[in-house]
Amino acid sequence: MPFEPPPRLVRALGETAPSGDDWLEKLPRTAEQALVERESAVERVQVPGGRSSLVILVRLPDGTPAVLKLAPRRARPKSERAALAHWDGRGAVRLLEPAGAEGVLLLERLHPDVSVRSLPEARSMLEAAGTLRRLWVEPPADHVFETVAERTGRQAAAMRADAGAGADPQAAALVDAALAVRGELLADPPQTRLLHGTFRQSKVLAGGRSPWLAVGPDPVVGECAFDLARLVRDRVEDLIASPSGAVTTRRRVKRLAESLDLDQERLRGWTLFRAVESGVRARRVGRPRDADLLLEFASWL
Repeated sequence: MPFEPPPRLVRALGETAPSGDDWLEKLPRTAEQALVERESAVERVQVPGGRSSLVILVRLPDGTPAVLKLAPRRARPKSERAALAHWDGRGAVRLLEPAGAEGVLLLERLHPDVSVRSLPEARSMLEAAGTLRRLWVEPPADHVFETVAERTGRQAAAMRADAGAGADPQAAALVDAALAVRGELLADPPQTRLLHGTFRQSKVLAGGRSPWLAVGPDPVVGECAFDLARLVRDRVEDLIASPSGAVTTRRRVKRLAESLDLDQERLRGWTLFRAVESGVRARRVGRPRDADLLLEFASWL
């Protein structure tokens, strides 16, 4: 069976691919080899799929439904494997292979077409937040996960470079505010936990052994408010289109912080930083519409 990567994956990886990267070219051969090694039968490739990996729905030799996930090194699949192994199915999809080739993960099959986004907005936020709470555990003592300080340090450096390259005044002001709040938040960090890292509603799928389970982590170690911040801007297009979007956003920050016993101002600060960082990055890679949405959202905070 030929494996054509979904257009969404091709576009997303094209935005971040380093010079000379040939992962997409090798992907069909990598997929075939992974299937042969596991004697798995293909059902279908998940479309539109994610932005950093190819997801193939398969059947194992004993008939068990599973997911074969293939990701390039820059998507940090080794770190994902370590986090899934540590969670061992608590709040997250279960890893079916403790080890494997780099960038190849065999996972339990959830319901790939049913995410928590299918629920009404208020209920979806409640269920997503409850799933996230289960993931916030002590990291392994000998963990190799990136920290929030390290990840946001790289992001901050890129934001400064963009701001110095002639960004518009509004964007530059938001970058300054985001960098300032990052410094304040890192100066006095609360208790650290293992975090999902890229959590949002589309990362929560319906399961069999549990109603909702998280998938696709880009794990990081740090304070919980950093993890929750990405969820605050979920359905950002709807927020921007609503005349009450700014009020709804501030109310969402308050309710999510209260529901998970987090400091509201710390959640607001990380939401600002992450929205500005995503907006600046979107502009850098040629997605001006996304950039405008994210920066307008950030201006409400």
